Amino acid sequence: MNRDDEWRVLTRRVQLLRGEPMRAKFRNSWEKPQPLQPGKSADLNFTMPDVDHTFRKGHRIMVQIQSSWFPLVDRNPQTFTEIPDAKPEDFRKATEQVFHNSGAPSGVEVMVLPQ
Repeated sequence: MNRDDEWRVLTRRVQLLRGEPMRAKFRNSWEKPQPLQPGKSADLNFTMPDVDHTFRKGHRIMVQIQSSWFPLVDRNPQTFTEIPDAKPEDFRKATEQVFHNSGAPSGVEVMVLPQ
């Protein structure tokens, strides 16, 4: 079955600094959505808008990757369907996997300004 998962990337200190939702089916194009294929890795690249936040020396940040942000963002049925037209039977439980090996590396790039 074709799937459409959701991903959230959050940066945190103690409080949430920034969160950005992304529907995986739009990972390559807004005009031509593409489903995810179960068991296969897919590139998900996007830029979070800047918040002009300064982390002082010694501060730690945490990056969270999560799949749901309901009720802040509408529920995703996890099937490749138009969400406003989804019927109760279209909603499925989803298990996502973040790949992190040499063949499918994962990472987060953070811009560091010169002092």
